[in-house]
Amino acid sequence: MSEFKPGIVAFCCHHCAYGAADLAGAMRLAYPDSIRVVRLPCTGKLDVAHVLSAFEHGADGVMVAG
Repeated sequence: MSEFKPGIVAFCCHHCAYGAADLAGAMRLAYPDSIRVVRLPCTGKLDVAHVLSAFEHGADGVMVAG
């Protein structure tokens, strides 16, 4: 039996949270490969349609980070 790995879509603000994710990569810090980071100009630009689309395309969870 395989271990469940939830697919997570992370919508990240370009100026805040995306910078942190980029820095984690530069520092070679590991995070699960089941996380997909989507860069936004601002989390205020996130439309509910994007969140629903992530779920429709198989995401188990969505994170919004600003």
